[in-house]
Amino acid sequence: MPTREQLEQWDRDHVWHPFTPMQAYAAEKPLIIARAHGCFLVDLDGREYLDGVSSLWCNVHGHCVPEIDAAVREQLDAVAHSTLLGISNVPAIRLARRLVELAPPGLNHVFYSDDGATAVEVALKMAFQYWRQAPDPRPAKTKFLALQGAYHGDTLGDVSIGDQARFHHLFAPLLFPTLRAPNPYCYRCPLGLERARCQIDCADALAALVREHADELAAVVIEPLVQGAAGMIVAPEGYLKRVREVTRRHNVLLIADEVAVGFGRTGTMFACAQEDVAPDFLCVAKGLTGGYLPLAATLTTDEVFNAFLGPVDAGRTFFHGHTYTGNPLGAAAALASIDLLIAPLGLPALPTKVERLRSHLNRLHDLSIVGDVRQKGLMAGIELVKDRKTRQPFSPRERMGARACHMAREQGVLLRPLGDVVVVMPPLAIDVNLLDRLGEVLYNTLNMLGNR
Repeated sequence: MPTREQLEQWDRDHVWHPFTPMQAYAAEKPLIIARAHGCFLVDLDGREYLDGVSSLWCNVHGHCVPEIDAAVREQLDAVAHSTLLGISNVPAIRLARRLVELAPPGLNHVFYSDDGATAVEVALKMAFQYWRQAPDPRPAKTKFLALQGAYHGDTLGDVSIGDQARFHHLFAPLLFPTLRAPNPYCYRCPLGLERARCQIDCADALAALVREHADELAAVVIEPLVQGAAGMIVAPEGYLKRVREVTRRHNVLLIADEVAVGFGRTGTMFACAQEDVAPDFLCVAKGLTGGYLPLAATLTTDEVFNAFLGPVDAGRTFFHGHTYTGNPLGAAAALASIDLLIAPLGLPALPTKVERLRSHLNRLHDLSIVGDVRQKGLMAGIELVKDRKTRQPFSPRERMGARACHMAREQGVLLRPLGDVVVVMPPLAIDVNLLDRLGEVLYNTLNMLGNR
């Protein structure tokens, strides 16, 4: 086995970490995780860290979950991988059936891929091809509409519909144009309005764009209820429903990106269910396998699926795929994870935890450094500001969000910022005592940071 010093050096020499300034990373002592249990990650020194961001929003039930471990081991005794191109496998079939049963009504077909970015990319390509092959073809419908601040992944299609300049500005020459609607960022309203006097005008602005461009719009792409990478932006109640109504009225497809918000994260199995919305595409990943293995899925309707049917020589096939599509191990883990979600200690136990987290977040409003606190279910974002009265942000050079997360790590809690928004997204399986610990560390950290 390599020594600690070797691991640290090899990490610096060979591992290119995503979304990580590598020069700064190489100058610091790396945190290397050696094992995990429950809601804790353990480093090489045996120090434990409460996993406050669910290992990048995907860990649902904690680590080393006996039921999921057993499901993966049992599947290993059968088959670890077999292609889904032209043949099938038992776990993938069972999981597809389960997803259809749980998803909003009408989503009867499941296309597997590997991660959230590819799930959305699949939906974009399907929507584009659908309008060329629909019973009433509309080949002019080639454009997409997405929100300000949107993030849907890092493939070129996802980057095109995304709006994260700090991540993707260099790739502008490679991207296709996207219509952009104001997002429901009530704290910093893009329309300059105050929430108390607003009738969700940003939804009206989106509706106006859909009406104006309906003849060329293939689909609207949205993160239901919460925009994740935009800074945990929680949409006002009714916003999602209005988006669905206008897209249906003007014959525009709706792609719901539930990669971050699905599988209980907002309090229900799927976020769309909270406003009785059934999209034309539902994209899921992250929590699908409980954070165990890479697996994603794009669900769609009979109407969309049927447009891809025809004789082989008609060229209507969806020519897209991945080597590990429908991987049996991933599907087995997902089936076990879903069983845990619908068990008494899964989704039914969430309301108590959601309120416990809310009680800790409410305390933060009194801290000078906290501008806004946003929560939906067991996902939250705390926006840090230099001046609460004017909402003046900190200079990016101050890296206040990163500093807050570093201070929390020193107290045994792992968090990760989005700029100066501190993200709080613990595993759904976390108990209230650990939520209390998370809340105390968060309060102490932001209080100390604000008083420096």
